[in-house]
Amino acid sequence: MGLVAPYSAGTCLPSLQRLPTLQAQKWNNFSAPLSCHRQVKCAVQVQPQVAPRITPDESLQVKRRTLIGLLAFDAVLAYSSLQAAPAAENPCEFQVAPSGLAFCDKLVGAGPQAVKGQLIKAHYVGRLENGKVFDSSYNRGKPLTFRVGVGEVIKGWDEGIIGGDGVPPMLAGGKRTLKIPPELGYGSRGAGCRGGSCIIPPDSVLLFDVEFVSKA
Repeated sequence: MGLVAPYSAGTCLPSLQRLPTLQAQKWNNFSAPLSCHRQVKCAVQVQPQVAPRITPDESLQVKRRTLIGLLAFDAVLAYSSLQAAPAAENPCEFQVAPSGLAFCDKLVGAGPQAVKGQLIKAHYVGRLENGKVFDSSYNRGKPLTFRVGVGEVIKGWDEGIIGGDGVPPMLAGGKRTLKIPPELGYGSRGAGCRGGSCIIPPDSVLLFDVEFVSKA
């Protein structure tokens, strides 16, 4: 069908002083090219646009390209995750020294080993056997600074860090879990006792996750 323009001048070009420039118009998905006639009226013919046909082969190629793109994207994500992953920690299997101290290296350090009397920095988390945390240097945001091997900390710490009696010394940057029997910990007196209750009950086996940060 045709739409009739609202002017007549014996030609399809209206006066530029009276009317705006006439351009091709669109209604929905139809284009409307101008068709000019010798009569006093100018008609517009509306023709439907035909969507391009996609063959089955072309559709299959599109699906294949999409699948290949998704697989490539997944591969990039997997590679990025591997690159960003921290150094892996070893599964913890305790070894027991003759003293009764049990230890497990979760991450072997790459720095120098601790030496008796040396001032070092170490982070730690202390737990009871039931898993209850009683102290953590991480929560304070500051590692513990002390002289190792001279009795400034409990015996289990000194032996577990500088080594000896079947225990290898820790290296800076390493992480080790220590399972300390009462005789190398706080013994029968416990620790943090007040009003009949103790933060560390007497004769407690203690678990410490120790990180040898560096020399002080």
